Amino acid sequence: MSQQLINIQPLSQPVQMPDEIATFSAEVEAEIDRHLAKYPVKRSAILPLMFIVQRERGYLDPPGVSYLAKRLNLRITDIWEVATFYSMIHMQPIGKYHIQVCKTLSCKLLGADKITRYCAEKLGIKVGETTADGRFSLSEVECLGSCGTAPMFQINFDYHENLTLEKVDQILDSCHDA
Repeated sequence: MSQQLINIQPLSQPVQMPDEIATFSAEVEAEIDRHLAKYPVKRSAILPLMFIVQRERGYLDPPGVSYLAKRLNLRITDIWEVATFYSMIHMQPIGKYHIQVCKTLSCKLLGADKITRYCAEKLGIKVGETTADGRFSLSEVECLGSCGTAPMFQINFDYHENLTLEKVDQILDSCHDA
């Protein structure tokens, strides 16, 4: 491995840390330690650690970002610039069921807009919102890699493909029963 990569240091700009920094249980800290041990450069663990913080706190909140910056010896902005790039990292609370409708070409041509409108109408929310009971959030996302089975959406980590309005009803109704 190149010495240049091993010796990456954060910029020497002063960083004002927020008053609150997230804390985690000993088990979660041990999980974080296991991830850090996989990477010769701490910064490389940023994404898996973001998933852990998000899982534990519900989303990547400012105290969670402060924790990551401190733990990885990075600036707060280093954490935010990664977090804002990935649609899987949430910077505000999301519902128990996060519906992510693919909006790229294959899905769009085969009716993704109709699926999105239908979900929004059925749930009484707009794209980017969460239902008042906190059960559902609705997002449009870039390609989910299921072009041959368009239109599709992902709820949490489960794909639902070849969607019709009837299938959407069945899927969303089954979420209410879970």
